[in-house]
Order: sequence, then C-alpha cells, then structure tokens
Amino acid sequence: MINILKASRVLIMALFGITIFVGVANAQLNEVDQLWGEVSRTVGEGDFEGYAATYHVDAVLVNGLTQSSYPILAALEGWKSGFDDTKSGKQESGVEFRFTQRFADETTAHDTGIFHYWFQIDGSDRVDSYIHFDALLVKKDGWKMMMEYQKSQATIEDWNSAM
Repeated sequence: MINILKASRVLIMALFGITIFVGVANAQLNEVDQLWGEVSRTVGEGDFEGYAATYHVDAVLVNGLTQSSYPILAALEGWKSGFDDTKSGKQESGVEFRFTQRFADETTAHDTGIFHYWFQIDGSDRVDSYIHFDALLVKKDGWKMMMEYQKSQATIEDWNSAM
C-alpha cells in the first residue's frame, strides 16, 4: 500500500510538472505567434525595415530548394525589391503560416510548418507558393528568427491538411 501511495505521489508531481511546462510553452507560443503576425503584416504592407527586424542580425537562411545556405542579410538584399514594389503599390503580397510541430521554452522556440506566400504584380496572374519550413527562434529584445529553413515545395493539399 505504501508503494502505491509513493507511486501516486510521484505520478501527481510528474503530471503537475508537465502541466506547468505545457503552460509555459503555450504562453511562449502565444508570444511567438505575435512574431508570425508581424511577418505577415510587414510582407503585406511592404515594410522592409519591419520585416528585417523579425530576424536576428546573425540569422541564416537555409534554402533546400537551391541546396544552399547564407546569411539572412544576403537574402534580404534579394527580397528588398519585392517589398519596395509592394509598398509603392506596384505589387500586392501576402504570407500566412500553418504549423505542424511547435516547441518553446522561455527563450527558444522551433516551429515546423508551411508558409503560403503570394504576390500579384500590376493586375497580372497571382503567383502562389507553398513552402515547407522550419524556423529556429530566440528571445532577444523580443522574438527573432535565428534560422529559417525553406525545406521544399508544398502542395495545396499539404497546406489544407496543416493546422
């Protein structure tokens, strides 16, 4: 009987610890969601400076589509004209996210999912891209991406099955 009581206490303490951990993780993911909201806002408005601020200065882009990796600053240089065109009204753009796996603690987070990026230039056909991605984030002066890994193309079916 004593062993059952001890086992029950250990189980209760473990469940209590898991509950606290899950609560902390959920609170952190709510904060991380604000970062993803900011990414969506900046892309849609063509706010290049705001978008660049969502990355840590030492962030890396890993591009599985081209099998390369490079500093985010180099990637941002290549993306700037699209932001400028969006800001000036020559182009409409947007991005949204769905996640398939998420981990977080007070200062780090890792998200896996799909992003849907689209743009349309001066009334031409809209271009939609669905990309499987991972993002590694750190909390330093707010949440910042340290690494973005654009793994591979996704399909609309993949997108629809992600939460």
